[in-house]
Amino acid sequence: MSDETRPSNRPATFSEVFGEREYRAVFAASLLSWLGDYISKAAVTVIVYQQSQSVALSAAAFAISYLPWLVGGPLLATLAERYPYRNVMVCCDLARMALIALIVIPGVPVPVMLVILFVATLANPPSQAARSALLAVILPGDKLVVGLSLNNSVSQAAQVAGYAVGAGIAAFNPRAAIVVDSCTFLASALLIWFGTKHRPPAMPEHHRSNLFRETAEGFRLVFGRPVLRGIALLVFSAMLFSIVPEGLAAAWAQEKAEGTAAGAYQALIMAANPLGFIIGGLAMARLVPPHVRRRLVRPFAVISPLILVPSLLNPSPVWVAVLAAISGFAVAGLMPVANGLFVQALPHGYRARAFGVMATGVQLMQGAAVLITGVLAEHFEIPLVVGVWSIGGVALMLFMASSWPNTHQFDVAIAEAAKSHPDAEERPPAQRGPSSPRPAHAQP
Repeated sequence: MSDETRPSNRPATFSEVFGEREYRAVFAASLLSWLGDYISKAAVTVIVYQQSQSVALSAAAFAISYLPWLVGGPLLATLAERYPYRNVMVCCDLARMALIALIVIPGVPVPVMLVILFVATLANPPSQAARSALLAVILPGDKLVVGLSLNNSVSQAAQVAGYAVGAGIAAFNPRAAIVVDSCTFLASALLIWFGTKHRPPAMPEHHRSNLFRETAEGFRLVFGRPVLRGIALLVFSAMLFSIVPEGLAAAWAQEKAEGTAAGAYQALIMAANPLGFIIGGLAMARLVPPHVRRRLVRPFAVISPLILVPSLLNPSPVWVAVLAAISGFAVAGLMPVANGLFVQALPHGYRARAFGVMATGVQLMQGAAVLITGVLAEHFEIPLVVGVWSIGGVALMLFMASSWPNTHQFDVAIAEAAKSHPDAEERPPAQRGPSSPRPAHAQP
């Protein structure tokens, strides 16, 4: 069933989403890249530790992939607007393939290895921004929401599987895992090149100024328009709470048990949030009608910190994991809808830049939440810290939910954004936004 003929109260199906040839290529390429990244991350930490015997350097190798977003994510993401999305993704994959392969060379010093990793991860912002913008082009209407939910859930599953496979391979031959990662980037580049269409750049050459000005325009757009600002602030706020149990899992588990039991509890708590996110994302995308999803954004925003308030009672690690999983479920229920509405309300030519702003904000919020609660946990008991932090979160999310844009504001913003697309007049009504009989729905 096409997006134009499906009833507005029925969500798009997985088969309809995978029926889009270009989405299949992007999905497969993304899955390979995610798996390769996490396999490599697990293996590189082993290689660095074996060569340096330094826990700090090993941790640096793990954390270095977050640096590009923090030091220049929006600026790098702006590059994706200047060139065809397909070309950006393929070039980034090939660059990462070549750089990651250098780590396989025996005798590469650890400092050089860290520099190689950092340079390779500079390709992440433009590649991810191009992929996000391309999905909005190839998936119309509710297919975009379902496609985003699939991507989000599968990326979480790839993280778990990638770490497990990477750790297993690294136990015998860490460099073999690096080779696997390099091959996944090559396969991803081939899938994108042959599986997606060539499209002109979103930003024509005569509209370009310089990267800094173009990046600033992205910030002004996101925070200058009430609808986009409302979505951004709610998403950023949601990131401050569900990540906390995962970030404090090691210390929390050590307080409850010792040795092998502590390790098992840590793994259980750390895996709970991603597992809840996977289940929530798939269930909401497939089982809940689009208009109901939009109504659930406010409740889920409040539930995500509210469910963690019982941490004050110092529950067992198993119950901590249950609470973390429910919080992850709630976040998964609101994120694809918020992301979808955000993308639909963006004028053509700004999607990659806005993605850079949002991705950087999410990284900063998650890092700040773990850092602040970690510092507080040095002085107070962890259950108290998590419980009080979550009570503050409930107050914050109630405020954010009260300022969430209404349906009319979303419809107006989406209709205006649809007019900016160069093919707006030729596209079917369901792809042009709320001007069609079918209501506009969220997208990733």
